[in-house]
Amino acid sequence: MKKKSFQSKYGLAAVNAVELLQSYPGLGPVEAWERSTMRLFGNCSSQNKGCPKGAFLGLCEEGLVKGVKRGQYTKSQKNKEYALRAIKYLRNHFEVESIEITDAWDFVTSGSGLTHNGQMDVVFALKEKGLFMVSSFKS
Repeated sequence: MKKKSFQSKYGLAAVNAVELLQSYPGLGPVEAWERSTMRLFGNCSSQNKGCPKGAFLGLCEEGLVKGVKRGQYTKSQKNKEYALRAIKYLRNHFEVESIEITDAWDFVTSGSGLTHNGQMDVVFALKEKGLFMVSSFKS
């Protein structure tokens, strides 16, 4: 069975941002996200999209991303909450390959019918690459 991958451009942006943070200890999560998305998208609306950025920075803010200290990185509380609820969902679904993003999003939004806007790509890519703190997945 072929392994499912969650490497959308926003997922890749999150992974690349963490790699930048690990390579350049003086760099902060906001700047790492900006650099990563600039490389992937160039200067356009996709590079400035707030939903995946808010999810990534919200996870960093809570100290859930390996190598990132807790801090204040985002004003996007809604996207941060979506990402944190996705972590809660993933605690009960250990095999990322068997999860459908739409099922996780339905859990995250309590079946509201909203469409995810890159937030789940960020969470799933970081999980797939093992870039969360292990404590993130303890109940």
